[in-house]
Amino acid sequence: MYRLCVFAGTREGRELIEFLGSQKVFVTACVATEYGEALLPAAENVTVSARRLPVREITGMLKENAFDLVIDATHPYAASVTGSIASACESTGTEYLRLLREASALPEDAVYVENAAAAVSFLNAVEGNVLLTTGSKDLGTFSGMEGFSERVYARVLPLEASLEACRAAGVKPAHILALQGPFSREMNQAILRFASAKWLVTKDGGDAGGFEAKAGAAREAGAKLIVIGRPPQREGAGFSRVIEILCERFGCVWTPQVSVVGLGPGSREALTGEAQAAIGRADCLIGAGRMLDAVAAPGQAKYEAIAPRDISEFLLSHREYRRFAVVMSGDVGFFSGAKKLLPLLKGCRVQVLPGVSSLVFLCAKLQTSYEDVFVTSLHGRAHDIVPDVRAHSRVFALVGGENGAGQLCKALTGAGLGHVTVHVGQRLSYPDEQIVSGRAAELAEGVYDSLSVVLVENEAPDAIVTHGLPDSAFLRGAGEEGIVPMTKSEVRSVCLSKLQLPENAVCWDVGAGTGSVAIEMALQAKKGWVYAIERKEAALKLVEENKEAFSLENLTVVPGCAPEACRELPPPTHVFIGGSSGNLEKILSLVLEKNPRARIVATAISLESVAELTGCMNGLPFSRTEVVSLSVARDRKAGSYHLMTGQNPIYIFTMEAGGERV
Repeated sequence: MYRLCVFAGTREGRELIEFLGSQKVFVTACVATEYGEALLPAAENVTVSARRLPVREITGMLKENAFDLVIDATHPYAASVTGSIASACESTGTEYLRLLREASALPEDAVYVENAAAAVSFLNAVEGNVLLTTGSKDLGTFSGMEGFSERVYARVLPLEASLEACRAAGVKPAHILALQGPFSREMNQAILRFASAKWLVTKDGGDAGGFEAKAGAAREAGAKLIVIGRPPQREGAGFSRVIEILCERFGCVWTPQVSVVGLGPGSREALTGEAQAAIGRADCLIGAGRMLDAVAAPGQAKYEAIAPRDISEFLLSHREYRRFAVVMSGDVGFFSGAKKLLPLLKGCRVQVLPGVSSLVFLCAKLQTSYEDVFVTSLHGRAHDIVPDVRAHSRVFALVGGENGAGQLCKALTGAGLGHVTVHVGQRLSYPDEQIVSGRAAELAEGVYDSLSVVLVENEAPDAIVTHGLPDSAFLRGAGEEGIVPMTKSEVRSVCLSKLQLPENAVCWDVGAGTGSVAIEMALQAKKGWVYAIERKEAALKLVEENKEAFSLENLTVVPGCAPEACRELPPPTHVFIGGSSGNLEKILSLVLEKNPRARIVATAISLESVAELTGCMNGLPFSRTEVVSLSVARDRKAGSYHLMTGQNPIYIFTMEAGGERV
């Protein structure tokens, strides 16, 4: 196995050790103190040296271990340590690689000085308290500053050596801030205000060193930055390139850590503690711009993306980041992009963190339970909510787009449901949150925020769950060719039973007539789609009118003659043939070509049609067939009596092949 040595005095050095700890290499990790050792992740293949090593001892260690590569991941301001490591590598012929930390984008209004002595000279010429965030090494230099003991607050590591340096320099005990980072912008801001500091002295530690969090806090607290410049840097590579080198040369495998985080309704206050922690420790955030703006810390890397493939391609190609947080609105299991994203994250270490869904949030605000609520979404998808409201006493819906809630109320009112109660939750969890309740007809003319959800309550759901609607439920009409034919209620009921439709069926109704079968198909296949194929103009108009009367969005009327009119339609799972215009065999052949396992039900009245269907049933590759002869008699009044009058007998053919269903 390869042997690597990492001088890991920085955050990215520790992340490099964490990465190598899961690889098939031996690693020696060098840190200056036992405290530094405590910060390193433990691994069986990692040996730690926890003490300061002079160049002589570094040289001896390199000779003894014959490392394949030494990676210098020390702080960019630790120039003497970097010099010692590079010198030892050169004298022993050991390959040396410097891990570089990118410099920050420095604010224009900051004060830039060459070193600590120059910072002291500047501070001697100005007034105001000072917060030092440069560590304990330069305290001796700063102690020469005028009014040092009164003006200076020192933030140092919580180590005895750091505390001793503070005491030696004369820092007041009340001015010693012994803390371990990382520090958020908010915490930096609180410390600045605690110290009443007008000046914050820092080094350019880059994003990894929390520079932007300091700069942002100084701006908000009304303090000025004093930035000590970096010493000259050796040539090297950034974190991403170092990982690539390790993968290319030593067989390492890069495994990004991805947290898919549900943000809840949207505000930072509505985040779970687990979600806040994942976002805080992420090297890069990915998500929609609105969500990134809501949760990203100042200076935190972020990438705006919504499409699952864009997200996966970015995080798999950016090795400068080890931990990603993909932020998503609401709950990751509730109409979320996580469903399509997760299969694309193979090769990543993934955790999924749920958020408080808007359903839960709105019901809590309304002080009602949600165990009996039917949930759906109109956000970014075509869906007719009217059948849902007719079928359920309570329906929750995500709505999107411009005034989506208002459009929903108009749709309900237009479908005769203006009496149902609608609760519109707007900008839930934000300071300007608003919930409006009323009848759908009352709210239909309102204007609502695009960030809205609704809860619809229908005291008397009346959706019929069985087929066999009465013939009077459908509009009838007459064209130039006479009365438009309609499959009667009893026959229609048996045919729909034979079709055995699931709710996601894709149906063809060939020779739709008035559309009575297509209408009932669409009512049963709520999550599917129905295509009503008809060639006669008068019948096409009736199908459209019946579709509108039943408020069915999952029904498409297709003008033309089968099979030509069907060639561009999606493969059907179920087909009803009520009229074929003499093209029965061609229609059936097209159906089997598109889906070898489609279930087909066809009707015949004339003996010629029965013979044609029988020939197709026997001549085409059907493995399961059934023929039913149905005779129906209806009552009619004759004087004071009711007599039964027989209707024309009808033959119902059910056919299914044994191929693979699509």
